Amino acid sequence: MSFQVIDPTTGRLVRTVDETPRAEVERILFAAARGFEMWRRVPIEERGAVLRKVAEGLRSRANEWAELIATEMGKPLQQGRTEVEKCALGCEYYATHAAHLLAPEPAKTEARKSYVSFEPLGVVLAIMPWNFPFWQVVRFGAPALMAGNAVILKHAPNVPGCAEAIEGIFRDAGVPEGVFQAVYLQNEGTGNLIDRREISAVTLTGSTRAGREVASRAGRALKKTVLELGGSDPYLILPGADMARAVEACVRSRLQNGGQSCIAAKRLIVVKDLEAEFVERLVARLKAVRVGDPKDEINEVGPLARRDLRDTLHHQVRASVEAGAELLLGGVMPDGDGWFYPPTVLRNVAPGMPAYEEELFGPVAVVITVENEDEAVRVANDSVYGLGGAVFSEDLARAEEIARERLDVGCAFVNEYVRSDPSLPFGGVRDSGYGRELGSFGIREFVNVKMVWVA
Repeated sequence: MSFQVIDPTTGRLVRTVDETPRAEVERILFAAARGFEMWRRVPIEERGAVLRKVAEGLRSRANEWAELIATEMGKPLQQGRTEVEKCALGCEYYATHAAHLLAPEPAKTEARKSYVSFEPLGVVLAIMPWNFPFWQVVRFGAPALMAGNAVILKHAPNVPGCAEAIEGIFRDAGVPEGVFQAVYLQNEGTGNLIDRREISAVTLTGSTRAGREVASRAGRALKKTVLELGGSDPYLILPGADMARAVEACVRSRLQNGGQSCIAAKRLIVVKDLEAEFVERLVARLKAVRVGDPKDEINEVGPLARRDLRDTLHHQVRASVEAGAELLLGGVMPDGDGWFYPPTVLRNVAPGMPAYEEELFGPVAVVITVENEDEAVRVANDSVYGLGGAVFSEDLARAEEIARERLDVGCAFVNEYVRSDPSLPFGGVRDSGYGRELGSFGIREFVNVKMVWVA
């Protein structure tokens, strides 16, 4: 069995990669178990020094990595370089702060001494997606390695070059043999890997469907999981919003990575009195967007990563229009090579339509008009997802209250688009998954929270 890498800009085959043979999987598992026992005993300061070298390896060849990302999944070069830089910053954050975040916590008890210690779990299997092929790996990998765990990476089939590159960066930085390894497996092989006793925990970033499968398989084996799944993030445009700021944030979020982001602004919920101005500004801004070859620096949006993703997105748009949504921009499948899709705006979107109920993974802005703030919040929470959300209003106290207390999401922003930051926890609720990455919560997901009592 092999995987095909198709350049989404041209639709042409780039290379094929063979699935990792069973004997090689066995070697990788053995090396990971052995590597973990060695790595966990490396002082955390020395682990940090290795992570800083990883950051150097990322930055020193950022242009090369951006080219690779563009070839395998279509991200514009500037966005690819930004992704690589974010990876470097994430490594440096944990290299600097991990010792503090994992420091034992004393507890006052009747014992002579009692405290909580945070010890590594073992080998963690990471099942990662294609849309941020470097950042998703480092976002999990940096804290997991700093905590003393070993990692086996099962990356998405269409980005094997990124998996190879990341494995090489960690190896060249001095990560010991077996501590960070990549495998190339189909779903069946991945499931068998979850079952193996050498694997202590599993993390997945991907679809809700994949999350259910992984959670079920890992649950039968009583293994810890962290799931970062789909999202349909609501952006609430409320009275008092700075309209120029709100529109720009919505556009940047919706078009980031061609709209192929779990935390993109997927539902733009605007109060009725602001709708006309908001829609006029939104359509004008999206009309000006340049779509084309991601390796041409002038383009803001490249192709979608796979043909099937574009076909699915177009079906969702057409089905929503047939159900009564108004198409204001785009929505036409382009001719020519590659899997491009134009920036699209849908208005009058209502319950029952795919654009209301489903996650749209591409550059499609969905505008939902509401009467008032209470209805905006109700519509925002009327979703199976709960990853991120944003509130736009110059009444900061009110906007913060809504973000904190009323939005059922894991990441809430005020007057800014949703994004991840190494110092803050990232994750969602409901069908967007569970557990957290990043920050202090992320580094403690894959540790044994151990109580120690000394009489």
